Amino acid sequence: MASMSTDDDPRPLTGEPLPLDLLNTRWTDDDGTEHDLLGRPGGLGIWLATNGLRVPETQETLDALLETREALFELVQPEVRDPVRSRALLNETLRHGHFRRRLGANGPENVLETDTPGWQAAWRAAEGYLLLLERDPGRIRKCANPECRLRFYDVSKAGARRWCSMAACGNRAKYARHRDSR
Repeated sequence: MASMSTDDDPRPLTGEPLPLDLLNTRWTDDDGTEHDLLGRPGGLGIWLATNGLRVPETQETLDALLETREALFELVQPEVRDPVRSRALLNETLRHGHFRRRLGANGPENVLETDTPGWQAAWRAAEGYLLLLERDPGRIRKCANPECRLRFYDVSKAGARRWCSMAACGNRAKYARHRDSR
């Protein structure tokens, strides 16, 4: 697979924590067109580059990410369809790796070890989700625009962020309210 750059990333929202950025590889345009970055040629390379992940662009990597994305998608739904199954799917990803502690030249280090290199990105996304849950699960949010499927982690001081992007979905909502008030 050819290597891509972050400039090639067509998604409307990037830069979220890794598990949410993985979820945001599927999005819907204003006209209702659905997109899947991981389903298009070169999409895996774009996503890996955007997140600074140096892992092989292989079918194994793609399959591991797709499985993990499905587990994460089920887990972030307001009503988890089958919480036991969803947890099992995420735990299956986590089973493929672990951190090994060691003393490096600059002090303690955590070294990620996975069954194969193809599981590194998916494992990091699954581990990242656990870290978000430990930090504050209530800050994992879906955009308030019902037509938008994007997710974000609310880091605002007040914890009141509602939109994936104020410039996009937030302004659309303001415009719709203004139009409806006439």
